[in-house]
Amino acid sequence: MIIPEIPLPFYLLLSATVFSIGLLGVMTKQNGVRLLMCIELMLNSANINLVAFSSYNNDITGQVFVLFTIALAAAEAAIGFAIFMAVYRMKNRTELNDFNVLRW
Repeated sequence: MIIPEIPLPFYLLLSATVFSIGLLGVMTKQNGVRLLMCIELMLNSANINLVAFSSYNNDITGQVFVLFTIALAAAEAAIGFAIFMAVYRMKNRTELNDFNVLRW
């Protein structure tokens, strides 16, 4: 069975769609957890681009960068969720409009 190769523009279109969804979520932010999820979507769209171009150029460099990006996203999510849980314990909400606890 021969698996047909998917052309590069399809990956780029998928990546642009995922990035647009993430950008829309960041721009219309209301909830902190949703904001973190939208940032993750934007990082994953960059990962799709890196892997697609890496595969297209027969080079492994893009896939190595993806591993670093996944590690960065995991650290960002862990720290972000820890901050939101601390704020939730104090105020019982994670609405970003009321998020002024960490200001001076």
